[in-house]
Amino acid sequence: MVFDVRRCTGCLSCTVNCSMENRIGDARRRTTVGQVELRGPTGGEAVISMPRQCNHCSNPPCVQVCPTKATYKRSEDGLVVIDYDRCIHCMNCVPACPYGARQPDSSHKTPPEKCNFCIHRLQAGLLPACVESCIGHARIFGDLNDPNSEIYKVISSSKTYALLTQHGTRPNIFYIGLPDSVKDEVLLKLDSNDWQR
Repeated sequence: MVFDVRRCTGCLSCTVNCSMENRIGDARRRTTVGQVELRGPTGGEAVISMPRQCNHCSNPPCVQVCPTKATYKRSEDGLVVIDYDRCIHCMNCVPACPYGARQPDSSHKTPPEKCNFCIHRLQAGLLPACVESCIGHARIFGDLNDPNSEIYKVISSSKTYALLTQHGTRPNIFYIGLPDSVKDEVLLKLDSNDWQR
């Protein structure tokens, strides 16, 4: 998936539609949009909307810490998913994710939530709910290996970056539209969980 932060309005339609589509409880979210304050090189300030969710990493730390293999990476498409029947609610995956993508249930009665790209919709030939509902067309989803896909063309023609690559996770969510002069500041804020919610 690609997030174009130039197009994100911060409307939260992605969060709302994801919650409705996947029947997520009020206290948890599979995708969020944070507001990040930036200072430019000349001292000017701006606020950008930054979508955040599971990055479906190629080297996911949440998979490595799961004692029952309830969290695993699907071989057919690389999605990181949860087998809710195998999850023992140990919550090891929550602190293991550097992106804060795991949303725990404070009662520990249900497994932590995370984005699964709406697998049920993908199997029906549809886009994830967050992509379909994005009014600014800030989210682009598809097969990065297909040269005819929109996402392949966007990544090929745009400067892209991934978040928190220093953790070695090899994320599969890419961002475009953030000026180089402020990129490190945003990454620092993300790393320190300095988000306005």
